[in-house]
Amino acid sequence: MLKTLFLQPPSFDGFDGGAGSRYQARREIKSFWFPTWLAQPAALLPDSTLIDAPPARLTMADVLPHAKTHDLLIIHTSTPSFGNDVKVAEAFKAENPDMIIGFVGAKVAVQPEESLSRAKVVDFVAGNEFDFTIKEIAEGKPFAEVDGIMYRDANGALIKNKDRAILHDMDQLPFVTEVYAKHLRIEDYFIGYLKHPYVSIYTGRGCKSHCTFCLWPQTVGGHKYRTRSVENVIAEIKRAKELFPQVEEFMFDDDTFTDDLPRAEAIAIELGKLGVTWSCNAKANVPYKTLKILKENGLRLLLVGYESGNQQILYNIKKGMRIDVAKRFTADCHKLGIKIHGTFIVGLPGETQETLKETVEFAKEINPHTIQVSLAAPYPGTFLYNQAVKEGWLDIEHAELIDEHGVQIAPLHYPHLSHQEIFNSVETIYRKFYFRPSKILSILNEMIRSPDMMKRRLREGVEFFAFLKERKAA
Repeated sequence: MLKTLFLQPPSFDGFDGGAGSRYQARREIKSFWFPTWLAQPAALLPDSTLIDAPPARLTMADVLPHAKTHDLLIIHTSTPSFGNDVKVAEAFKAENPDMIIGFVGAKVAVQPEESLSRAKVVDFVAGNEFDFTIKEIAEGKPFAEVDGIMYRDANGALIKNKDRAILHDMDQLPFVTEVYAKHLRIEDYFIGYLKHPYVSIYTGRGCKSHCTFCLWPQTVGGHKYRTRSVENVIAEIKRAKELFPQVEEFMFDDDTFTDDLPRAEAIAIELGKLGVTWSCNAKANVPYKTLKILKENGLRLLLVGYESGNQQILYNIKKGMRIDVAKRFTADCHKLGIKIHGTFIVGLPGETQETLKETVEFAKEINPHTIQVSLAAPYPGTFLYNQAVKEGWLDIEHAELIDEHGVQIAPLHYPHLSHQEIFNSVETIYRKFYFRPSKILSILNEMIRSPDMMKRRLREGVEFFAFLKERKAA
C-alpha cells in the first residue's frame, strides 16, 4: 500500500481551489468549502493524509516535508489553479524523486493530454469520478490496469486507458466526515451565508439540468442524479453530530438537492427528528408543499442559482427556469421564512446593458437575503467554452479566469459589451442591491438582534469593501 497524501496546495491568500461551487477563485468575502472531492477517496484509504492548505493558512514550508514521508501525491487541480499546482508538484518531486504524482479534478478530466504535456512532473491524471481509481493506484495496481486514467509510461509516452464505469451505488462510498474529523479543523471553513461552524457533504452526484456554464455535471458528475439512500445520509449526519457537537448547520452540497423531491422530503423528515439545522442547493421551482415540509424539519436556507433576470438569457444557457416560476418560488420561501442566498452571473450569452439592468431590478424585486454576483466563466469541457471559442467571444490565447491575485476576471466579450463593462457590472449590481435603505435597515436589524451577527457582518463589510477596492485597482 502506497502511503498517500491528498493535497489542496497553498495558493493565493483566500483562494478556494476546491470550491464546491462552480467558481474557483478568491471571493468578495473570504469563504472556504470543504475539500469533499479529496476527502472521499481519502476515506477509502484509512492510512492516508489529507491537507487542505488554503483555509489552514499553510505555506509550502509547512507541507513540503510530507514529500519524504509519502509515496503517492494526489493534487486536486482546476483551470485557474493549474499553473500553481504544477509548481507545487515540481517541488514535491524535487524533494522525493520516487514519489508518484497524480492530478484529479475537472481540468484534467477534460484535458488529460494537454495537462500531462504541460506538467512533465505529473505521472498520471484521473477522469470522471476518481474515488476507486486512486484507491487502486494506492494499492499498487499497475497503471495499465487502472480504468479512468491517462498516464506517462517508462518511455514518456502518454497512454489513455478506458473510462471508469460511473458509480451508481453511492452507498459504497464511506463517510467523508470521518476524514474531516481526522485531518481538518472545521472552524477553518467559512461561508458568509451559512452559520459557523458548518459542515458540508454530498448526498448524491450529478444534476438533471443542462446549464451550459455549469462545470461539474458536464465534466465529472454527469446529468443523472445518483443518490445515497436516505438511511445512509441520516447515518452520516448522526455520526457527524457525534464528531462535531459544535456544528451549527449542515450543508448538502449536491448540485441540486431538490432534483428528487420525494427523497428530499424523506431526508428532511428524518433530519427533523434529529433536530438539526440544514441548508442545500435548490432550483427555483420547488413547490410550496415541499418547501413547507423542508422548513418544518429544519431547513434554514436555500442556495439558488437565478443567474439572470432576463428570460432570453435563461433560454440561451439552457437553464430550464421561468422568471414567473422563480418569482412565485421566492415569494413562497419568504412566506415560509426560508432564507435564500441567490447567485447571479453577468456576461452570459445575450448579455447587454439592458439585460444587466433587468437583472438588478429582478434581484431587488425578489429580494433574497443575500446575493453573489459572479462573472461568466467558460471552463474547458463546458458547452459555454466551446460556444465562446466558436463565436469569437473568448480569445483562447488569453482565456485566463483569474488575475495574478486570484480574483475572477471577465474572459468573455461581445461586439456590444466589452470585458471591462462586464467586469464593472459586478460592483454595480452589488451596490444597487445592498445599498438600498430597506436592505441596509434589514442588515442593521439583524446585527442589533445578535452580537455574533454584529461581529460577523462588520468583518464581512471590511472584506467586501477591500475586495471592491482591489477590483478597482485591477
